[in-house]
Amino acid sequence: MELLPLWLCLGFHFLTVDWRDRSVTATAASQRGCKLVGGDTDCRGQSLASVPSSLPPHARTLILDANPLKALWNHSLQPYPLLESLSLHSCHLERIDRGAFQEQGHLRSLVLGDNCLSENYKETAAALHTLPGLQTLDLSGNSLTEDMAALMLQNLSSLRSVSLARNTIMRLDDSVFEGLERLRELDLQRNYIFEIEGGAFDGLTELRHLNLAYNNLPCIVDFGLTQLVLNVSYNVLEWFLAAGGEAAFELETLDLSHNQLLFFPLLPQYSKLHTLLLRDNNMGFYRDLYNTSSPREMVAQFLLVDGNVTNITTVSLWEEFSSSDLADLRFLDMSQNQFQYLPDGFLRKMPSLSHLNLNQNCLMTLHIREHEPPGALTELDLSHNQLSELHLTPGLASCLGSLRLFNLSSNQLLGVPPGLFANARNITTLDMSHNQISLCPLPAASDRVGPPSCVDFRNMASLRSLSLEGCGLGALPDCPFQGTSLTSLDLSSNWGVLNGSLAPLRDVAPMLQVLSLRNMGLHSNFMALDFSGFGNLRDLDLSGNCLTTFPRFGGSLALETLDLRRNSLTALPQKAVSEQLSRGLRTIYLSQNPYDCCGVDGWGALQQGQTVADWATVTCNLSSKIIRLAELPGGVPRDCKWERLDLGLLYLVLILPSCLTLLVACTLIVLTFKKPLLQVIKSRCHWSSVY
Repeated sequence: MELLPLWLCLGFHFLTVDWRDRSVTATAASQRGCKLVGGDTDCRGQSLASVPSSLPPHARTLILDANPLKALWNHSLQPYPLLESLSLHSCHLERIDRGAFQEQGHLRSLVLGDNCLSENYKETAAALHTLPGLQTLDLSGNSLTEDMAALMLQNLSSLRSVSLARNTIMRLDDSVFEGLERLRELDLQRNYIFEIEGGAFDGLTELRHLNLAYNNLPCIVDFGLTQLVLNVSYNVLEWFLAAGGEAAFELETLDLSHNQLLFFPLLPQYSKLHTLLLRDNNMGFYRDLYNTSSPREMVAQFLLVDGNVTNITTVSLWEEFSSSDLADLRFLDMSQNQFQYLPDGFLRKMPSLSHLNLNQNCLMTLHIREHEPPGALTELDLSHNQLSELHLTPGLASCLGSLRLFNLSSNQLLGVPPGLFANARNITTLDMSHNQISLCPLPAASDRVGPPSCVDFRNMASLRSLSLEGCGLGALPDCPFQGTSLTSLDLSSNWGVLNGSLAPLRDVAPMLQVLSLRNMGLHSNFMALDFSGFGNLRDLDLSGNCLTTFPRFGGSLALETLDLRRNSLTALPQKAVSEQLSRGLRTIYLSQNPYDCCGVDGWGALQQGQTVADWATVTCNLSSKIIRLAELPGGVPRDCKWERLDLGLLYLVLILPSCLTLLVACTLIVLTFKKPLLQVIKSRCHWSSVY
């Protein structure tokens, strides 16, 4: 493999033996804090300064992780000659004596990760050379350079799995892995590799898994490792060019994601590739930008210098996929790139493709033709593009026949071609959210011509999940979901779509299990906002509306999750409703409502069931103060007592003094201006006049 400054990145699951995750299922005896189970001895994290000498001599597995050993002496392991697995992860090891493993003829797995072996690497290398039967070696996180690693791996021809991750390796040549003919798995991720010389891996004839993720490789040219699972994600790759010739590649998984690729990778002519990951690059197809009549503008030449040999490789940039063998490809991820279109015949080369991810690109149109997309496709993600139109070849009867998941969200669609969904007879999940579409009235015009102006979901018998969030829908037409099998429906952020009634949902109400109606302007004046007919409803989202009272539910309530955040609720439901909700509900959200602290009588039943997920953030108003409901004192707050007095008595107390004052005033006026009457009263009462 020739590597000019390359960028490679991604992560492969690398096989290492990590005894830290070994579970202890048998009854364990304890000796100096170590757990003994059969032939396994676990002494991790016991603050040991040296290897215990009094453990059972028949131990076959010894775990000493996270102990400050600092050194492994010649005599440290002599009491345990039958060891098959030894783990010394994070033991601050700086020195391993030459004879430390002299008696360990049975050792097959050795974990030395996250130590300081670069300090005395020659001593460590000499110790490793005494392990002729070692199969798994973990040297990750030891600040090793390529020269140190080469010395440590020298003559360890029995190795099958090696981890050199998280070291300081910068270059690789044919001397680093010399003599490792049996090696099958090699982990080199998170180093500083920027160059790999030709032939560096030629001696690894059994290699099947190579992880070069998180390095600094700028390009891969003349790639010739034919039997690999290759992970070169998170590098700085701009080019990937496979070796020419007719050799069959056994490569099944290629991860080139999170690089800086400009062109679709130039893959082998004969391969068994079934997974290709190209996420987060700068790729596009550029044929339309160049004068295709000029051959010179359609090729690039690579100058490969290997010692005294110079080769020139010429490739076609705008037809880069045409010579690649993609017949076995099943999973293709091209998301987060710069694709504006797909060339004619591109998807036809992938008859076995089942998963295609093209989200977050710049696609403006998509042509659906025979075998494009291929008939085996089950998942297609076109979300977050600039799609304004889908073109369907007339008379195409079997397109999207196997499709189960179709994501068209966050585009610029106004509708879809008539008959598109009619042929997609296996779709179970459809996401058309954030497109300015409208729903076709009943009956839908099946013979309409011109650009599609509406979408019809009727009679999609397989459809179970539909998202129409933020589509700017008007009032729903009659029976918009008739003939579907919907169990999940999202109509959020479509103001006025229900027009004050749940009647448009009557066809799917008995089947719905998840219903999202947030940010739709619903208010409690909707007399028909009654969910009694939704017998199987498990999850209901009514957040972001204008509800002032709790919605109504039927007697047999299957609801498990209810979201009422960001409404206008001033009081909790009455006790009977609270008890009904608490019996079935597992989770309820009630925060961000203007509750009155004097009207929270129904809180007890909900609180006892511990169903209020946002209990700590629920607040109420008390005398113009905002108080957390959790901090509200027990009993009726003092400021609420006057509000709870009988209003008739309160009015009587306020009016009586006024009435008495008015009566006295009237009496004085009468006595002052009615003098005859006063004299009569005086004569009868025998009052004397003073003059």
